[in-house]
Amino acid sequence: MKTQIVGVCLAILGFLGTILICALPMWKVSAFIQSNIITAQVFWEGLWMNCVFQSTGQSQCKNYDSVLALPQELQASRALICVSIAVSVVAIGLTVVGARCTSFFDYDQLTKSNAGIAGGVVFIIAGIVCIIPVSWSAYSIITGFYNPVATTGSQGELGASIYLGWISGALLVIGGITLKISYYRLLKN
Repeated sequence: MKTQIVGVCLAILGFLGTILICALPMWKVSAFIQSNIITAQVFWEGLWMNCVFQSTGQSQCKNYDSVLALPQELQASRALICVSIAVSVVAIGLTVVGARCTSFFDYDQLTKSNAGIAGGVVFIIAGIVCIIPVSWSAYSIITGFYNPVATTGSQGELGASIYLGWISGALLVIGGITLKISYYRLLKN
């Protein structure tokens, strides 16, 4: 029972982190400092919008104008992060059905345990689907940074959402593995 709670908590934290990285415009961060330090600007780019923060304290965010004008990597990342969130919702439902503390399928412990195992497997899938676009975006940002022919505007650094995405994906996978092992042990007993 304790292992189930730990697994659910880890997976829910990963799920919340995935929602956070979907919403925050902090995937790619780039700074532009002119010869005058007073006019420094920081650019944040995310899945849905980009923002400009100036050293004067002003900030402005703008949604992307066209989906078709976005790079393929960003379009795929949008889709995969949304799929990861949807798959996590399904996993939460399966885990609730399979949890020992709920009354779903109390008359059939085999079905209850199988639902819990399926919930763990689906959490693992959600974690992998989260890690793929985050790693792909990180690769794209890093190669753009080290590209000698890239313009200064296209160079950027990894934002907080990239790191949070890796952590969220890992939490989903670890939580799913923990749930799967926990329910598998119950099935064997």
